[in-house]
Amino acid sequence: MALLVVDMQNAFLQDRVEASRISQACEYINHVARLFRERGHAVVHVQDIEGMEADQEETYAFVPEVEVEPDDVRIRKVHSNAFWETDLEAVLRERGAGLVVVAGFAAEYCVLFTYQGAIERGFKAAMLQNGILSEHRDTVQAAYRDRHVVAYPVLEWLAEHSGTRA
Repeated sequence: MALLVVDMQNAFLQDRVEASRISQACEYINHVARLFRERGHAVVHVQDIEGMEADQEETYAFVPEVEVEPDDVRIRKVHSNAFWETDLEAVLRERGAGLVVVAGFAAEYCVLFTYQGAIERGFKAAMLQNGILSEHRDTVQAAYRDRHVVAYPVLEWLAEHSGTRA
């Protein structure tokens, strides 16, 4: 399994999404990330750098509410689909990921396009329930509709029964 945390960056969330909603989503993301790390599953942080200038590293940094560990994979992208023109697919295949759990921002753009990108490449994909954000509350529910959604208790069970990878 792999957790993809998409575009949880200051540049996109600051002044666009209520702090309480960011905190809540990060709570779910961090819980699943810790669980995946403990069991040897990949945690991948996707950073959108489209339009980033050399002096904007901090603006495009991950929000402090998201726990990023040194062993987590970091992928930089310039397209909405994190698979497009990146080595994300190769990284996931190298790590033996079959199920890709997508979380992050924005539900109607990069999260959805990355979810679809995973399916197009033959991965099983699901969105993390309560782990995606949008500027518009109704958009999150629309993104969940007609797509696979997984709750963290299910991921806890899967992680417990999937064995540990070396």
